[in-house]
Amino acid sequence: MVLSLNMYVLLGGADFGGGVWDFFARGDKRDEQRALIAEAIGPIWEANHVWLILVVVLLFSCFPKAFAHLATELHVPLTIMLVGVVLRGSAFTFRTYDSKQDAVQRRWGRIFSVASLLTPIVLGVCLGAVSSGALPLRSAREAATLSFAARFVDPWFASPFPWAVGLLTLLLFAFLAASYLTVEAPEGALRNVFRRRALQSQGALLFTALATLAVARAENPLLFDGLTNGRTALIMHVITACAAATSIWALSTRRFQIARLAAAAQASFILWGWAWTQFPWLIPPDRTITELAAPRITLQLILGALGVGTVILLPSFVYLFRVFKRGETVFGADQP
Repeated sequence: MVLSLNMYVLLGGADFGGGVWDFFARGDKRDEQRALIAEAIGPIWEANHVWLILVVVLLFSCFPKAFAHLATELHVPLTIMLVGVVLRGSAFTFRTYDSKQDAVQRRWGRIFSVASLLTPIVLGVCLGAVSSGALPLRSAREAATLSFAARFVDPWFASPFPWAVGLLTLLLFAFLAASYLTVEAPEGALRNVFRRRALQSQGALLFTALATLAVARAENPLLFDGLTNGRTALIMHVITACAAATSIWALSTRRFQIARLAAAAQASFILWGWAWTQFPWLIPPDRTITELAAPRITLQLILGALGVGTVILLPSFVYLFRVFKRGETVFGADQP
């Protein structure tokens, strides 16, 4: 599940980040920026959702009690997130094939950009609410004593920690997109725009990560201890810091291929650091992966199905990228 979520962050997350930069496109290069973003996203954006679908299917199949609990307790933000995914995809398609009049393009572009801003935040809010331990698995009698707001709204809305994680997720996606687009863009002013945005979003990301740790220390001491204490946590922080430093150096010296790899590594280690901190809890603070797992035979069959599916899925993705990422852009320039 974490591997699938990692792939979704690196691929689907960058697509959402492209929508963020579409929203902030300004100046005389505005139309060229949006054209580059559309060209980068267009051929593959729908396929990237397969990784999020895989996370949901695995949670449903391998941990049905956890799925039922989280889908119920977080049904409000999850619904908002799904609406954002649908609106973003629909607006992107309609903007591409609808009338080219400015008013029509602005309308679809606004929906696409706002949905691209909203959806990552809500995704991060959901992850933050789960990590904070605000969603304990209650008995039916205990759940019945809670009001709608206390059960379905307050755990994710009333606390600043989930929103800090939501902002961190948005900035991470924006940073990935800007780093990727420095490679997609042709030489010149357009590449400089995304280089500058990658550096700016990296700075904002680092600041927000520190702020999120500070909020965790104030609100969730157990989570903060997991994020900061122990050799594994220290190793994760050091590796993430090295990836961030490499990204800043590569962007500053215009080594854009290295910057893209470093950005992907940084995002991956942030995600795996969170997963490692939460292990072995599936629903903190008292339900482990083992306690909530499906019967052994179910897990064995799903593991076999994953093996077969991997043989089909990974070559398909490689072929997809080879077809649509051979180096031609809307500007007709070869990519590095």
